[in-house]
Amino acid sequence: MPVPAHLHKFGGCVASRHAERLMKQESLCLHAGYAPKNGEPRVLPIAQSTTFRYTSTEEVARLFDLAQSGFFYTRLGNPTVDAVEQKIAALEGGVGALCTSSGQAASLISVLNVAKSGDHFVSSASIYGGTFNLFAVTLKRLGIEVTFIDQHASDEELDQAIRPNTKLVFGETLTNPSMDILDIERFAAFAHRHGIPLVVDNTFATPVLCRPFDFGADIVVHSTTKYLDGHAVQMGGVVVDSGNFDWQASGKFPELCEPDASYHGLVYTQAFGKAAFIAKARAQLMRDLGCCQTPQGAFYLNLGLETLPLRMAKHSQNAALVAEFLAAHPAVKSVKYPTLASYPDRKLTAKYLPKGCCGVISLELKGGREAGARFIDSLKLISLEVHVADIRTCVLHPASSTHRQLTDEQLAECGIAPGTIRLSVGLEHGDDILEDLRQALDPLSK
Repeated sequence: MPVPAHLHKFGGCVASRHAERLMKQESLCLHAGYAPKNGEPRVLPIAQSTTFRYTSTEEVARLFDLAQSGFFYTRLGNPTVDAVEQKIAALEGGVGALCTSSGQAASLISVLNVAKSGDHFVSSASIYGGTFNLFAVTLKRLGIEVTFIDQHASDEELDQAIRPNTKLVFGETLTNPSMDILDIERFAAFAHRHGIPLVVDNTFATPVLCRPFDFGADIVVHSTTKYLDGHAVQMGGVVVDSGNFDWQASGKFPELCEPDASYHGLVYTQAFGKAAFIAKARAQLMRDLGCCQTPQGAFYLNLGLETLPLRMAKHSQNAALVAEFLAAHPAVKSVKYPTLASYPDRKLTAKYLPKGCCGVISLELKGGREAGARFIDSLKLISLEVHVADIRTCVLHPASSTHRQLTDEQLAECGIAPGTIRLSVGLEHGDDILEDLRQALDPLSK
């Protein structure tokens, strides 16, 4: 059966309202998710309440049966959070979204929603170090095994990674920090050959620069802490459901297609149709794990979303300028950024990121770790931060921070050298960014 419109708190279908479907991304960032009525606040209000009052036990029972629209506990749904979920779903072109407390929580839910102990999944090796560790260590302790693959491997090599119990394929649109572009269309075809979904982390690209659903991906996750927020003020994550994967036809997902004993025997594919995945993520996993976004956090996230198109254009413009400067500097051994002539996958740049490639640059200095430390310590405008995708330019040495838990062999798998530096170009004037880089780099070339 189709998703009932009144179940949008669990299914997320309001994001596809006719008026919003006609809007461009710039307008969606401002208007999707919240439409004030006459005399109501123009800016999205903060529903700072954990609970909601009702006048009859029958009505509350219907809410718990998911048979009636409404909010009953902020862990599962809140008006402020719901509006932001609708906005992000509209931006990505999905049927629903679920905001979480962090990007790690979003990645975790994307896997646990379809995989259980004894199952297996496939992931690109070139992913964020925290996600790599989540998959390789923590999920392994829960009985879920991962096989990491080179995303440039042949189709035959990719197919060899699949097992009878494989439940999904995972990758990042732009890998963190190696800046490789995932061939989303190819990986979607790979996953679908085996009757499983493709999950794509779209954190660096954002839906403004790339919408993975347009190229066949089934589920998208974000660390909203990064560009969607953009101002380094609020932790968060989100899972977005395309509504395009046929869970019933696959035959590999009884958790979605058979009665859920923990929820009154509810069958998600029957009750929610195309929004079965995101409804289960909310009703089952958010209920049990509790890794929810707060109303205040969603309010901050919404403020960031409203300027997302403007910021992504400027981030991309500044980063392209900085990448050219770095590529020509004698102290720099290598630079990886998708607009450079030296970038190995320029066809993928043109296909997936024609409007810009975000603000993140991967570089390596000729002096290795020692030169990298001198360079970072000499910066004045640019901050050393354990963060990325901020409006302010920041820098990090992944091998000694975000990827510190990985061995040298695992670092190599992720495309990271011991001396790799991740530079996140912000919104300052380009000349000021270049001047700071120049004064820190020039002494290294003497």
